[in-house]
Amino acid sequence: MSGIYIHIPFCKQACHYCDFHFSTSLKKKEEMVLALVKEIQLRKEEFKDEMVETIYFGGGTPSILEVSELKLLIDTVFANYKVIENPEITVEANPDDLTEERIITLSNNRINRLSIGIQSFFEDDLILMNRAHNVEEAKNCLELATKYFDNITIDLIYGMPHMSNEKWLQNIETALSYNIPHVSSYALTVEPKTALHNFIQKGVIPQLDDELAQEHFHLLVDTLEDKGFIHYELSNFGKEGYFSKNNSSYWLGKKYIGIGPSAHSYDGEKRGWNVSNNSLYLKSIQENKLPMETEALTVTDRYNEYIMTGLRTIWGVSLERIENEFGSKYLDYLNQQAAKYIEDHLLYVDDNILRTTKSGKFLGDGIASDLFLLNLE
Repeated sequence: MSGIYIHIPFCKQACHYCDFHFSTSLKKKEEMVLALVKEIQLRKEEFKDEMVETIYFGGGTPSILEVSELKLLIDTVFANYKVIENPEITVEANPDDLTEERIITLSNNRINRLSIGIQSFFEDDLILMNRAHNVEEAKNCLELATKYFDNITIDLIYGMPHMSNEKWLQNIETALSYNIPHVSSYALTVEPKTALHNFIQKGVIPQLDDELAQEHFHLLVDTLEDKGFIHYELSNFGKEGYFSKNNSSYWLGKKYIGIGPSAHSYDGEKRGWNVSNNSLYLKSIQENKLPMETEALTVTDRYNEYIMTGLRTIWGVSLERIENEFGSKYLDYLNQQAAKYIEDHLLYVDDNILRTTKSGKFLGDGIASDLFLLNLE
């Protein structure tokens, strides 16, 4: 099973923390949609032996497109690829785009999952982040969306400046009040060249507090697990049957094609990424050229990626797979590097699977990087 990711590189305005590729000018939106259609068609041979299980619209802000444009892109996938009977089709959406009319129209198409960028239920947080919606729109869209969609996930951000534990718990409780079956939650991160980075450098916003973010993370885990959510990946929590199939495919190493400017692809042996420039992307596609660079993955690259993704998930890292796929040298190295974390109760081995403990989860990415093998074969 494989997936198709479609990047919609447009937003109404720039969030202060975001470093994804997008444009706030919509002048080339129609031209871009036609180029996305063409890239989908141009790349169908890559998946001639694959079944498409998921279609995911990310961005940017996919809900900025007309529903007819989303439908055109979905229909193009179905016309050019082999698709399973009931694929997971997700559209990322901002609350200000989700009027009742828009939600109903979306639900009457093949789209069966919404990913809504709530981020916070507090006005001061949304203003600090420069989100395009307000709290009333966030709450209204969830009231409406839950009437027409069963499979909904929302995004929440923790570790915000001046966010107390009490305020963070209120955010979580508000989200739970809508009976959402999936939550993705991320620590606010300062990315270079973003407005947030600039504000912190100038002292407009205080430095982020890593200890506070860790407290928020553990409050999140405890609260959601108490409500029946499964913490199946570092930033993702789902009720039984509501894990993101799209995201899970990334963590489990399945193949995927990335359509659109800046989109990444993976075929099991190499990675590719499209140019992060709308004009260059459009020019290339119009010339029937794929604006993509590729990189062949070495055995060490694949080992490191498996460590990174495996430790983030409940599926962990199979020591048997390490030995069978990468060899005894890799297994010996992993056991040697993991020993100190096992001793500190941050990692554990159960049924030949290496996983993070509850206290090790928040530190998982840092632990994984220490398990990487840096020398190339």
